[in-house]
Amino acid sequence: QVLLVESGGGLVQAGDSLRLSCLISGGSLGDYIMAWFRQAPGKERELVVAMPGDGSIMYADSAKGRFTVSGDNARNAIYLQMSALKPEDTAAYFCAAGRSMRTMVVGKPAYWGKGTQVTVSS
Repeated sequence: QVLLVESGGGLVQAGDSLRLSCLISGGSLGDYIMAWFRQAPGKERELVVAMPGDGSIMYADSAKGRFTVSGDNARNAIYLQMSALKPEDTAAYFCAAGRSMRTMVVGKPAYWGKGTQVTVSS
């Protein structure tokens, strides 16, 4: 059973930066497609960035130029570096793992973390 644990969320001001972490246990980073999703109050969960595992990275338009995803095989973790944060980035951020991009992009990965809250004040 793969367990994903996110951390790094918090309350920041607009323009600030924040780095989220997702630690993976029960599986190896290199064996899965990894992604970050977010869900704002009253809205559907949306894909922020996906790492298909072939070296490519898919960013949502809202994340392009401001968010950077990275992985650390030694620590079995992925990170989401967020900069120039905006109030509309306020959401719970979830780490996800799976073996299919088809299910990942429709929000149905095999594994979810419990999320970490990011709140950006104006």
